Amino acid sequence: MNLSAYFKRIAYDGPRVASRDAVARIAYRHALSIPFENLDPLLGIRVSLDPEAVAEKLVTRRRGGWCFEHNLLLGNALREMGFEVRDLAGRVVWRREPGALAARTHRVLQVRCDGRDWLVDAGFGGQTLTGVLELDSEEEQGTPHGPFRLRRLGGEQLLEARIRDEWLPMYRFDRHPQQPVDFEAANFQLAHDPGSHFVNELIAALPTPDGRNTLRNGELAWNDLQGNSERRQLESARAAMTALRDVFGIELAGLDGLEQRLSRMPFIV
Repeated sequence: MNLSAYFKRIAYDGPRVASRDAVARIAYRHALSIPFENLDPLLGIRVSLDPEAVAEKLVTRRRGGWCFEHNLLLGNALREMGFEVRDLAGRVVWRREPGALAARTHRVLQVRCDGRDWLVDAGFGGQTLTGVLELDSEEEQGTPHGPFRLRRLGGEQLLEARIRDEWLPMYRFDRHPQQPVDFEAANFQLAHDPGSHFVNELIAALPTPDGRNTLRNGELAWNDLQGNSERRQLESARAAMTALRDVFGIELAGLDGLEQRLSRMPFIV
């Protein structure tokens, strides 16, 4: 992996040593530099999980991606630095009951350094972690973008985010190691199933040092670190493309048919 190109992409100029401080800074810079987005599934384009293809897309072409891509790229960078990294699979329960039936459709990382295990996740959209969490703690843990906590739920762990004084479940997972091939089926299903919201909805997210930008269909939202929100409706395909480029920093070159696809979506009036 070309670490220099990756570090330039995320504007990281810190030490290249396997320490908790280094992984926390890299996770922060990655989250603020590479957006979450689903433009390939929206356009019917295959989402490759080949490591070179992911690096070419997210680093060289300055696109974004989803959890399978983000955490593949981040995990490989950390391995290159000497971290011990394990891929894990999560069951997304965002806006659902914590124990709801859910498939393993989320890729996360367990990173070991300084004698402890840390949860690292650069690919959860609007609530993406901008820090790292100690896996063996059930206490509230702070990140640059608010507090999170892990708690036991049967044989799994549940990640929760505190939003406006309410703990909301995000996903649950166990620590059984996953191999790259284990993510292929879920990646394909989410990218091609006619019922997948990634196929039918426009989604983008990118935190800044002061808050989080999110886009879902035509609603562009800004949530600052003090809990204040601003929302506005984008009423044209061209406005959506401008937001993707200017707010989320997505390079749209080569995405033929994007404006036409967006113009057919229900949020366009």
